[in-house]
Amino acid sequence: MPSRLIVSRDLAELLKLLAHSDRLRLIEELRAGEKDVSGLAVALELPATRVSQHLSLLRAHRLVEERRHGRSHFYHLTNPRLADWILDALPFVDIRTRLDDNDHIDTARALWTAADSRSKH
Repeated sequence: MPSRLIVSRDLAELLKLLAHSDRLRLIEELRAGEKDVSGLAVALELPATRVSQHLSLLRAHRLVEERRHGRSHFYHLTNPRLADWILDALPFVDIRTRLDDNDHIDTARALWTAADSRSKH
Protein backbone atom coordinates (compact mmCIF):
# COMPACT_ATOMS: atom_id res chain seq x y z
CA MET A 1 0.00 0.00 0.00
CA PRO A 2 2.78 2.56 0.62
CA SER A 3 3.64 2.69 -3.10
CA ARG A 4 0.02 3.51 -3.97
CA LEU A 5 0.12 6.29 -1.41
CA ILE A 6 3.33 7.73 -2.84
CA VAL A 7 2.04 7.58 -6.41
CA SER A 8 -1.30 9.12 -5.49
CA ARG A 9 0.48 11.98 -3.69
CA ASP A 10 2.74 12.57 -6.69
CA LEU A 11 -0.24 12.57 -9.03
CA ALA A 12 -2.10 14.98 -6.76
CA GLU A 13 0.89 17.34 -6.88
CA LEU A 14 0.94 17.18 -10.67
CA LEU A 15 -2.78 17.90 -10.84
CA LYS A 16 -2.33 20.87 -8.49
CA LEU A 17 0.36 22.24 -10.77
CA LEU A 18 -1.89 21.81 -13.81
CA ALA A 19 -4.88 23.32 -12.04
CA HIS A 20 -4.43 26.74 -13.63
CA SER A 21 -5.95 27.67 -16.96
CA ASP A 22 -2.87 29.64 -18.08
CA ARG A 23 -0.60 26.65 -17.50
CA LEU A 24 -2.98 24.34 -19.36
CA ARG A 25 -3.04 26.80 -22.26
CA LEU A 26 0.78 26.95 -22.21
CA ILE A 27 1.00 23.18 -22.43
CA GLU A 28 -1.54 23.19 -25.24
CA GLU A 29 0.45 25.86 -27.10
CA LEU A 30 3.73 23.95 -26.63
CA ARG A 31 2.07 20.84 -28.01
CA ALA A 32 2.89 22.15 -31.50
CA GLY A 33 6.58 22.48 -30.62
CA GLU A 34 9.17 24.81 -29.17
CA LYS A 35 8.28 28.48 -28.71
CA ASP A 36 9.87 31.51 -27.12
CA VAL A 37 8.34 33.51 -24.28
CA SER A 38 7.25 36.43 -26.45
CA GLY A 39 5.62 34.11 -28.99
CA LEU A 40 3.74 32.33 -26.21
CA ALA A 41 2.67 35.67 -24.72
CA VAL A 42 1.27 36.83 -28.06
CA ALA A 43 -0.45 33.50 -28.81
CA LEU A 44 -2.08 33.37 -25.37
CA GLU A 45 -2.69 37.13 -25.09
CA LEU A 46 -0.90 37.24 -21.73
CA PRO A 47 1.86 39.50 -20.41
CA ALA A 48 5.30 37.99 -21.00
CA THR A 49 6.11 38.26 -17.27
CA ARG A 50 3.08 36.11 -16.44
CA VAL A 51 4.06 33.55 -19.08
CA SER A 52 7.60 33.46 -17.66
CA GLN A 53 6.29 32.85 -14.13
CA HIS A 54 4.17 29.91 -15.27
CA LEU A 55 7.01 28.49 -17.36
CA SER A 56 9.29 28.75 -14.34
CA LEU A 57 6.90 26.56 -12.34
CA LEU A 58 6.54 24.08 -15.17
CA ARG A 59 10.33 23.98 -15.56
CA ALA A 60 10.85 23.46 -11.82
CA HIS A 61 8.62 20.38 -12.07
CA ARG A 62 10.44 19.23 -15.22
CA LEU A 63 7.38 19.46 -17.46
CA VAL A 64 9.14 21.88 -19.81
CA GLU A 65 12.76 22.44 -20.71
CA GLU A 66 14.42 25.70 -21.64
CA ARG A 67 16.87 26.42 -24.43
CA ARG A 68 18.58 29.78 -24.62
CA HIS A 69 19.60 31.43 -27.84
CA GLY A 70 21.11 34.83 -27.23
CA ARG A 71 18.63 36.76 -25.15
CA SER A 72 15.70 34.55 -26.14
CA HIS A 73 14.41 31.68 -24.05
CA PHE A 74 12.74 28.84 -25.93
CA TYR A 75 10.60 26.21 -24.22
CA HIS A 76 9.36 22.76 -25.17
CA LEU A 77 7.51 19.99 -23.37
CA THR A 78 9.77 17.35 -21.87
CA ASN A 79 7.07 14.78 -22.58
CA PRO A 80 4.62 15.81 -25.32
CA ARG A 81 2.24 13.06 -24.20
CA LEU A 82 1.25 15.41 -21.37
CA ALA A 83 -0.63 17.55 -23.90
CA ASP A 84 -2.34 14.44 -25.25
CA TRP A 85 -3.32 13.44 -21.72
CA ILE A 86 -4.91 16.85 -21.15
CA LEU A 87 -6.68 16.63 -24.50
CA ASP A 88 -7.99 13.19 -23.52
CA ALA A 89 -9.47 14.73 -20.36
CA LEU A 90 -11.79 17.04 -22.32
CA PRO A 91 -14.72 14.57 -22.33
CA PHE A 92 -14.73 14.72 -18.53
CA VAL A 93 -15.32 18.45 -18.52
CA ASP A 94 -18.91 19.21 -17.59
CA ILE A 95 -18.95 22.43 -19.58
CA ARG A 96 -21.52 21.23 -22.14
CA THR A 97 -24.32 21.51 -19.63
CA ARG A 98 -23.25 24.97 -18.45
CA LEU A 99 -22.89 26.80 -21.76
CA ASP A 100 -25.49 27.79 -24.28
CA ASP A 101 -23.00 27.01 -27.02
CA ASN A 102 -22.04 23.44 -26.24
CA ASP A 103 -19.52 23.25 -29.11
CA HIS A 104 -16.69 24.74 -26.99
CA ILE A 105 -15.10 21.40 -26.16
CA ASP A 106 -15.31 20.18 -29.74
CA THR A 107 -13.84 23.47 -30.96
CA ALA A 108 -10.97 23.30 -28.46
CA ARG A 109 -10.26 19.69 -29.39
CA ALA A 110 -10.24 20.57 -33.11
CA LEU A 111 -7.88 23.52 -32.54
CA TRP A 112 -5.50 21.49 -30.39
CA THR A 113 -5.53 18.60 -32.83
CA ALA A 114 -4.95 20.95 -35.77
CA ALA A 115 -1.92 22.43 -34.02
CA ASP A 116 -0.54 18.93 -33.58
CA SER A 117 -1.03 17.97 -37.23
CA ARG A 118 0.67 21.18 -38.39
CA SER A 119 3.75 20.41 -36.28
CA LYS A 120 4.11 16.94 -37.86
CA HIS A 121 4.42 18.33 -41.40
